[in-house]
Amino acid sequence: MDQYRATATVEPADAGTTRAPAPAKLNLYLHVTGRRDDGLHLLDSLVAFAELGDRLTLDGGAPLALDLEGTFAGDLADTADNLVPRAARWLARRAGREPAGRFRLDKQLPVASGIGGGSADAAAALRLLAARWDVDLDSIDPAELVAALGADLPVCLAGVPTFVAGVGDELTAAPALPPADLLLVNPGVALSTATVFGRLRQIEGEPYRFDEAPADAVALAALLCERRNDLEAPATDLAPVVGKVLAALRAAPGTLLARMSGSGATCFGLYRDAAAARAAAEAIETAHPDWWVRPTRLAAPC
Repeated sequence: MDQYRATATVEPADAGTTRAPAPAKLNLYLHVTGRRDDGLHLLDSLVAFAELGDRLTLDGGAPLALDLEGTFAGDLADTADNLVPRAARWLARRAGREPAGRFRLDKQLPVASGIGGGSADAAAALRLLAARWDVDLDSIDPAELVAALGADLPVCLAGVPTFVAGVGDELTAAPALPPADLLLVNPGVALSTATVFGRLRQIEGEPYRFDEAPADAVALAALLCERRNDLEAPATDLAPVVGKVLAALRAAPGTLLARMSGSGATCFGLYRDAAAARAAAEAIETAHPDWWVRPTRLAAPC
């Protein structure tokens, strides 16, 4: 797709409110292909989404505000600068409206963890407000979104498996991905994306996309094993525990592939079925009870 499509669901909640999912974003592979004169890195990445994520609810008749709840709400102290109200203010300016809407964010994803939690939350806010204000999000240039709200916004707004290039502003539809079970593991270490990119020492320079639709999780893992995440090495330099997470995933029973997502520190394992993902989760939780360990699945396209 030459343009993203804002496809994820907006659904009624209680009277006068709507809600939208904010699923975890996974970089199934991530190659750094170059660097622009302004210092921003160019990427080739396959992004997909998990069933697991945050959830955002909107009361559209209230003044602009953000209430927090959920496992990681305490890690989001500055609600004024959170991406949800920032996205609301940006869309209001663009639509010629006053910023409005009381949001409630159920924060279930770790913060600064490489799975796009903040960007997914902001994308959910845009969907909710666009539905209420009758704004066509598909008409917005992805480059405008990147400049305003960050590199992950266009793909999180798309919400479907997508090849991402440029600085996050070039999106192309990926082949259909098969049902697949996942295990997400985060060791409780926050990593700054800018700092991880700053440690990158080698740029390979080639995109490595594929055209075929893998038949199952085993075939998907085989394709992904031919690819990599170029940010794993600098992230591991900054936080050696990332290497321990990857080693634990690779040693767990049934793991077809273990990889870091984004700039870390969340890593994922890929499995042929839910039983294998649960077995791996139990093994890792037993050995590392202080890590965040969650079995989930690749989300089916809406």
